[in-house]
Amino acid sequence: MGLSAFWGAHIRAFDHFGGVPATVVYDRTKTVVRRHVRPAHAVPLHPAAVAFSGHYGFEIDVLGAYRPTGKGRVERQVAIVRDHVLAGRTFTDLADVDRAFADWVPIRRGQVHRTLPRTRAVPPGQLIGERAAVDHAALRPLPAQPYLVADAHLRRVGKDALVSFEASLYSVPADRVRAGQRVEVRAGTDSVAIAALTCDGGQILCVHPRATTKGSWIVDPAHWAGLPDGHTRATTVDPDPHPGHVVTAAPSAPAPVELLEQLVAAKVGHVHVDHRPLSVYADVIRPHNHPGETNEFPCHPTYH
Repeated sequence: MGLSAFWGAHIRAFDHFGGVPATVVYDRTKTVVRRHVRPAHAVPLHPAAVAFSGHYGFEIDVLGAYRPTGKGRVERQVAIVRDHVLAGRTFTDLADVDRAFADWVPIRRGQVHRTLPRTRAVPPGQLIGERAAVDHAALRPLPAQPYLVADAHLRRVGKDALVSFEASLYSVPADRVRAGQRVEVRAGTDSVAIAALTCDGGQILCVHPRATTKGSWIVDPAHWAGLPDGHTRATTVDPDPHPGHVVTAAPSAPAPVELLEQLVAAKVGHVHVDHRPLSVYADVIRPHNHPGETNEFPCHPTYH
């Protein structure tokens, strides 16, 4: 379950009950807990959970590790709904499921609550509907604006000013982005907003309805106004910065072969070559002989 589905279910639940509880108890799910820690250590919360709870004004209570009894009443509701509403039925769409729940709620509220604590404030044998009215009166009011739930994803802008998300393409204004630029896709339940990253200003570039089928092209033709269409081949000449100035042709440069011959001739004419007999080099290699030994390098005539 993604963040949009998880927190979107919270929004619909708060709207259904008409208020917000003071505290919501959670298991250690990844949508609420950023990472798991050892027992007796503070649990780091997911940034989305902190933002959502701050918007609606409720506290987050995370269950202790290895404490399954702390969520028994919640898990029991799953079995009740499955056996009393879903078992033996087929549904055509989500609205059909909602109608089945609406028909079952009055029946459920007329039953006696069997797990309420036996205190003076709660008399035994209280109806679920009576208890629900007390709980609803204790809820905090809803904020003026609902929280905008969206999953954030990083994507690159293509050369055609399109961004790929969930196998569908969404257009962005070509005059406000560049090819290869990274943008943030904020996917909500019914819409997709594309925003620039913080380093690029963080502004919302465009908002599209969310694609219902894969392979869809959600394009605003106005976004392609800044792209080259391939039909413009006009040329122009910059104005002369020095009017009246006569441009003369540069003297022709010599051919590469001629230039090479000139360089070789210039170098050879300045190189001095000394002539020595070979016996000089033999003396340098082995200048001293022991008594009775001869130089193994014979002297040769001088070569020039």
